Amino acid sequence: MQHSRQEQMEAFGRFLDILDELREKCPWDRKQTNESLRPNTIEETYELCDALMRDDKKDICKELGDVLLHVAFYAKIGSETGDFDIKDVCDCLCEKLIYRHPHVFGDKKADTAGQVVQNWEQLKLKEKGGNKSVLSGVPAALPTLIKAYRIQDKARAVGFDWEEREQVWDKVKEEICEFQAEVANMDHEKAEQEFGDVLFSLINAARLYKINPDNALEHTNQKFIRRFNYLEGHTLKQGRDLRDMTLAEMDNIWNEAKEKGL
Repeated sequence: MQHSRQEQMEAFGRFLDILDELREKCPWDRKQTNESLRPNTIEETYELCDALMRDDKKDICKELGDVLLHVAFYAKIGSETGDFDIKDVCDCLCEKLIYRHPHVFGDKKADTAGQVVQNWEQLKLKEKGGNKSVLSGVPAALPTLIKAYRIQDKARAVGFDWEEREQVWDKVKEEICEFQAEVANMDHEKAEQEFGDVLFSLINAARLYKINPDNALEHTNQKFIRRFNYLEGHTLKQGRDLRDMTLAEMDNIWNEAKEKGL
């Protein structure tokens, strides 16, 4: 359903009014701080990510509301301390978007998404109080797989990348061989380091072939869960325990799940 801009603004204003009233009259809302809200914010963000992965439009709408509540709540707390309010948040965002899109709001030329990203990274380095280096903008608290992708993507934005994406496979093979060598040497510490290199090179390959590695791994996680649940359920119906079955027996049921498209 499409709503007019006026309807959207009225809904946003109503939401802010409700938040103001909750902050004033609700004991739970009144006691919240930035620190107390932070864990819930992380949880709500992951719930939104889950809804996005499932492409559940109803849940996406609901979870977006939860995330929006947290954004507005932090702004409300900021207004109470006199540091900033929701207008400042919006103004700061608008100024950033305009500044970083000179190909839309200025005379800079960018015909491809790649050129836009390169301009974006260069502008971020020039911003007053911005990042001091290309990689300093990668949040330290990011999950490791996503962090690796962002590191590689930022390096690419300034030209540090393979000339041809096919070249990455030599690096992948090299890292796998180095990992196997350390495993054979029974050197656990070095094997762990080399395994990290294997993962990093595979994430690089995913990036070069336009695959989001985090999404890809989550799809595989969900596929494994479906098939394992089928295996477990099938076994329970037979009155058996997985621990009493042979691997060959479990493989047969697993392949049955695959044939069913699970």
